[in-house]
Amino acid sequence: MDALAGLLDGPRARGAFLLRSLLSPPWSLRIEDHAPLTLVAAVRGEAWVLPDNGDPVRMCPGDVAIVRGPDPYTVADAPETPPQAVIHPGGRCSAPDGEPLAGLTDLGVRTWGRPGGSTVLLTGTYQLEGEISRRLLAALPTLLVLPESAWDCPLIPLLGDEIVKDEPGQEAVLDRLLDLLLIAVLRAWFARPDVRAPAWYRAHSDPVVGRALRMLHNNPERPWTVAALASDAGVSRAALARRFTGLVGEPPMGYLTSWRLALAADLLRQPGATVGAVARKVGYGSAFALSTAFKRERGISPQQHRAGAVAAG
Repeated sequence: MDALAGLLDGPRARGAFLLRSLLSPPWSLRIEDHAPLTLVAAVRGEAWVLPDNGDPVRMCPGDVAIVRGPDPYTVADAPETPPQAVIHPGGRCSAPDGEPLAGLTDLGVRTWGRPGGSTVLLTGTYQLEGEISRRLLAALPTLLVLPESAWDCPLIPLLGDEIVKDEPGQEAVLDRLLDLLLIAVLRAWFARPDVRAPAWYRAHSDPVVGRALRMLHNNPERPWTVAALASDAGVSRAALARRFTGLVGEPPMGYLTSWRLALAADLLRQPGATVGAVARKVGYGSAFALSTAFKRERGISPQQHRAGAVAAG
């Protein structure tokens, strides 16, 4: 499991909010849905993304934006256009004064806006923060826009075709397409020479530390020690500890603890999961051991975490 695959295994889309918007100038949408991560792809026409705290960025056809929440932002045809609609949690829409919308209507399966709109946007929203995503979200700016010229990817047209279908299993198809698009955008973004990828991402290219990270990601249930990890990586214990800490920014066992607890937090969201079963999957000998570590790191018990996740869902 590599850096992106491992970190994206948690915030994998599950019933993501996806929408195709057809809009004609002047238009402006105020986004107040508190979502942790949103992708916006420009299919036709231009758009501006305006963070509340940041510079506006223009999008051209083929560009993809990733917006890190939960702070609100605006998407509009021009920076000066006042909001005409507000998007609330759960995809609920209203006029800025809270009244029902006028002029922007339901146009069919996952399609909204004005008939014949000259601008077409595809929006996909991760509505719940998977615990593994914390490290990824912390590495992203509030807003990034990947221009069409920076990559070659067929996923936007494919998502555009699939988003308007209403067939059995369509929700799962769209979730997976959104995941693929997110991974592709992040991979292209981190590869740009003007972007400094996070330390954990760069560390995967190191022959020693990258191997150690893959072993931890693939086998969190093993009773790892620095000595065992160093032996499997083919270096001394001291060399691995020094190199790992220097590249990743934390010691191997500290990283492993964070990884195990992140996995546990995500697994606890699954229906029917028990603390004991999750503990075994992530390398803790008992439910008590996992509960102790979980509460020490996160301030709540696994049971409280699961109850909160169920309530949020």
